[in-house]
Amino acid sequence: MDRFDTALGWTPRTRLLRTALCLLALFVFAGPFVLVLSGAFDNHGQSTRLSFWPNELTWANFTVAGDRGIWSYLGHSLVIVGGGLVLQIAVSVFAAYALARQQFRGQAFVMLAILLTMMLPEEVIAIPLSLVIGDLPGLGLSLKGSALGVILPVGIWGFSILVMSEFMKEIPGEIIEAAKLDGVGELRMLWRIVLPLSRSALGVITVFGFIMIWDQYLLPLIVAENQSDYTITVALALMRVDNVVGPGAVLAGAVVALVPSLVVYLLLQRSLVRGITAGATKG
Repeated sequence: MDRFDTALGWTPRTRLLRTALCLLALFVFAGPFVLVLSGAFDNHGQSTRLSFWPNELTWANFTVAGDRGIWSYLGHSLVIVGGGLVLQIAVSVFAAYALARQQFRGQAFVMLAILLTMMLPEEVIAIPLSLVIGDLPGLGLSLKGSALGVILPVGIWGFSILVMSEFMKEIPGEIIEAAKLDGVGELRMLWRIVLPLSRSALGVITVFGFIMIWDQYLLPLIVAENQSDYTITVALALMRVDNVVGPGAVLAGAVVALVPSLVVYLLLQRSLVRGITAGATKG
């Protein structure tokens, strides 16, 4: 560590400054999480008087949140994020492979269209999306009140396609050419060669894709026909304006909603860091 600090030019005074900055960053990012966790287990939790440690430990807030259907909302959200994430990864992999390893007319236009979808706010496409979900063109079907109404729109995300295509472009062409000389088909090449070399990128799009779908608020609100169709993010907003439900129950619901994202991040932490590091060092 001393050699590393010396190479970076750290002196004892600058080390103290670095430690202070790290502690400040820890307080800024971890402080709100600790406050939410404390309020969720506090029997007298109040939104205006939060503390870093509960005054009286209790599970009552989670019981109240459960009575408000937080567990059913959680299950519905998991179904949506599971189906949407699988669809999103599949679409991203095939689209990225076509953009990165194939040549076709209009390729630049397709990439431009994908980038444009990332620049449009949800509020801009809310009304057209609601009309399409209510009456699918050519099929005359309505997806209102169904999980598919949320899964299908999140099945295509420009960010995931862009990340996967950039990683696939970095695969040496010699490997692809050698596989073609051995008679390897496109699907087999994608499954046996390209995807294993893009494993870190898969970790990146899995984590970010999960968070993107899990945090959806406007889309589930558009698709829902009654409260049973809500996801946990919409349910938390309802609990927040419910005068009967106290702030402690809302914080308990927030903790429940936070757990799946933490689990996914911890499981894919190495792939995420490896993918981000690889993207930063390429070129």
